[in-house]
Amino acid sequence: MNRLKENIEVTSCDECPTAGSSIFCVLNKIELSDISENKSFIFYKKGQIIFFEGNHPQGLYCIFSGKVKIHKLGHDGNEQIFRLAKKGNIIGYRALLSNDNYHASATAIEDSLICYFPKSVYQSQIASNHKLALQIIKLLSSDLKLAEIKAMNFVQKHVRERVAETILLLKDFFGVEEDNVTINTVLTRESIGNISGTTTETAIRILSDFNKSKVVELVGKKIKIINLKELIKIANLTE
Repeated sequence: MNRLKENIEVTSCDECPTAGSSIFCVLNKIELSDISENKSFIFYKKGQIIFFEGNHPQGLYCIFSGKVKIHKLGHDGNEQIFRLAKKGNIIGYRALLSNDNYHASATAIEDSLICYFPKSVYQSQIASNHKLALQIIKLLSSDLKLAEIKAMNFVQKHVRERVAETILLLKDFFGVEEDNVTINTVLTRESIGNISGTTTETAIRILSDFNKSKVVELVGKKIKIINLKELIKIANLTE
């Protein structure tokens, strides 16, 4: 057990509660213990950059706690959020696999504790464990599918549909609080607009419309889903 500042404790990989749902689920306890011996723990405050676009990767990041966004600035100067990551997810793996620079930056959207594995440890595990390599391939395939869906939605869906779908995405990805309606994350209206592929002003207007029609309830920066069926209908999805 390793202890960081602010009384944060991090277990070894073979005792990690998220290991069973991460790409490392295929590793046995000995293998998990081996990679754990070489990892370090880094605490990132909300808003702190984990890695920068254009930098060359030196290792793999796995989120022990907290939430992260993968993003970059577009040609128009507006931020584009490609994906979100939470506890148990790995980030920075594609650039590491291709030996390329990061194509985007990663930023903590809340206080986060990240496990960091040196490049040599990650690559040796992939080379020696075909099950882990297959997990990476599945993850890459899933990311590609999501990217294709997002690109198609941007072309085919109206912005109101995209904002509704973004809210549902946040619900599915981060879950809800104990009341079963409040999405368990806090994102700025700007971030919601960036995920939806629209401006902050448009995202604010649409969220306000949803609030007035009692599809959602806005409580500060948090979003409560009041009418799930109607939100799914607006997003032009099937239940």
